[in-house]
Amino acid sequence: MIEFKRHQRIVQQTLLVLYFLLCCNEVQGEKKISKLDDMELEKQLLLLNKPAIKTIKTTYGDIYDCIDFYKQHAFDHPLSKDHNFHPKMKPTLSRIKQNSDASTTSRSSTIWSKDGGCPSGTVPIKRITKDDLIRQRSMPPPENVKFNAQFVGSNNMSNEQKRSYISSQGYKRAIVQTRKDPYNRFAGAGMATSLYNPHVEGKQHSACRLKIYKGSDVLQVGWRVDPTLYGDNKTRLFIHFQAGKIHCFNTLCPGFIIVNTEIPLDMSYEDHLSQRGVKIGEDTMYIERDLANGNWWLLMEENYEQIGFWPQWMFTDLEGFATNVEWGGVVYSPPGVPKPPMGSSFFPRENFAYDAYCRSIAIIDEIGGTVYLHRVITLVDNHFMYKVLFKRLSEGSKSFSYVVYGGPGETVPV
Repeated sequence: MIEFKRHQRIVQQTLLVLYFLLCCNEVQGEKKISKLDDMELEKQLLLLNKPAIKTIKTTYGDIYDCIDFYKQHAFDHPLSKDHNFHPKMKPTLSRIKQNSDASTTSRSSTIWSKDGGCPSGTVPIKRITKDDLIRQRSMPPPENVKFNAQFVGSNNMSNEQKRSYISSQGYKRAIVQTRKDPYNRFAGAGMATSLYNPHVEGKQHSACRLKIYKGSDVLQVGWRVDPTLYGDNKTRLFIHFQAGKIHCFNTLCPGFIIVNTEIPLDMSYEDHLSQRGVKIGEDTMYIERDLANGNWWLLMEENYEQIGFWPQWMFTDLEGFATNVEWGGVVYSPPGVPKPPMGSSFFPRENFAYDAYCRSIAIIDEIGGTVYLHRVITLVDNHFMYKVLFKRLSEGSKSFSYVVYGGPGETVPV
């Protein structure tokens, strides 16, 4: 019996290794395609890779093309035909007072290998390859999950309210969420998040994100390690939108309009990662609704660097205000494959030097004011793999809200 179990364990491990080998080959774009498929991919590349005014390279080896602002893929959307956007446009935004000790030095100074970002009037867009498009075919559908929730009140952190849940196949989350209320009217949200590089293989991915949504419309920003999306295991900036049944990452389809010449989407955080117990690397991210016209802007870093925006006309539910906000981690693995680590790859211990976190979390109300988070819901799909905690600190008249999350995931039996 013991010998049988040992043999069974060896077979399982061998199958898992074979899966990752086959999966990785496909993820790296080595899957064979027909001539017809190849022609279709070439057409897509011509549509995505616009003629470059200048080509630049990052210190991490990524190639970006500086595209004329008006030629970027976002304007291929049929509804943008008669737009009046321009590269110098500025949004009407609130000014969130952030509680931060981080430097206000722009990260863009460490991104580019030689002569800085793109010229005025152009925007940096990562060059797409045929392998990138092939891998996109293996991308899982977006998460769509309802979880068993722990309700956290303002006076009693242990107060719980049970809710039913249906777990979307393959996804696991450890997040904090605003209370469900159809009358919520949020004009944005933000966070400063620590940066980690959890280990993933094959079609797994592991991420931290800020997510705001209403109905079937979703906006996200954060970092993720995703070989299927990026073709490597680097920790990278990502954005994602979902408008009804349409969803898209970064600039792979018409939607997000870039205005910033120096800070690119998809950028690697390779030199800014946290080392658990040694150093903390982080970035600041906000999504905020333009008070004048309803466009949704992405802001980065401590100086509210304006990266770009999703036009209001893309959405139905988010044409107005959001009703829900989430902060925390999410992982994915295909059915039958162990779940990867999340965040720092360890359970949180309520110490910023060791935990993955989202700090200085903030919500903006419909008139641009900051909403005080006094009640939230924690959502964890599997408490044996991941954990999340919501905490508040008070220093005099100031109150700081933060989320710590993470976990080792699912280990393979030896």
